[in-house]
Amino acid sequence: MKRSVGHILGKTGIRIPLILWTIAVLYPIFWMFLGSFKSNAEIYRNPWGFPENFNWQNFADAWTNYNIDTSVFNSLIVTVVGSLLTLLLAVPTAYAIERINFRGSKVLFTLYVSAMMIPMVLGWIPLFFLLSDIGLLDNIYGLAIVYAVSQLPFTIFVLTSFIGTIPKSLEEAAAIDGLSPYGVLWKIITPLTMSGIITVTIMNAIQFWNEYFMALIFLQSSENYTLALAIDFISSEAQYTNAWGTLFASLVIAILPVIVLYAIFQRRISQGMTEGAIKG
Repeated sequence: MKRSVGHILGKTGIRIPLILWTIAVLYPIFWMFLGSFKSNAEIYRNPWGFPENFNWQNFADAWTNYNIDTSVFNSLIVTVVGSLLTLLLAVPTAYAIERINFRGSKVLFTLYVSAMMIPMVLGWIPLFFLLSDIGLLDNIYGLAIVYAVSQLPFTIFVLTSFIGTIPKSLEEAAAIDGLSPYGVLWKIITPLTMSGIITVTIMNAIQFWNEYFMALIFLQSSENYTLALAIDFISSEAQYTNAWGTLFASLVIAILPVIVLYAIFQRRISQGMTEGAIKG
């Protein structure tokens, strides 16, 4: 009896803080969703209640009057191009570091891991002048390249832990069957590390979709704004135009893809992170 009571109290002591933390995290998001369907007058009159009528005009205003449609497209391009470029560079690099015994491979891996500890802010000014010199300043593809390079150390670090646990006998058998090293990489290694690839791709995509500071520095024209910059502009405008409903609607548009993406791949992300931790 004492054990059962202690067990119940222990579980309760753990669950109550978790429940309170969940409420603290979810309620502002829920409040934002409600605010996106309210008029400005209703937001001031009843900020914490449910909307009297679900007003979809806020989404229409955000989409057309504040060019959220263009910003969503720009963010989509930056996210997709940056994620694909990161994989294109990281997968062969991780394979070479883990499998090819060349001089300096361990030093190279140490440099990549060390790069994870260096704040990205230290490179913003040199990158600004570099992109300006090569004509990629105020260019969403230039921003995608910067994003891809910034996530290379993390992606390589994760993928090497997956590649390191694949038996070399599989590669040797494939080589005997006539596969080239590139064939071994793309036909043997890549499918076997798919859980890790999916995990880092989703994490990188979320990072690129939400990134603000580098986009603020490297993008200057409003037609090239990503979603984060467009929302920041609406936020500054809302202080003078009271477009709070439009601001909430634009925030909903921004977070919905992230929520949907994570909901779809939640199991794969958890599986990939767990496997990566065990394999590493």
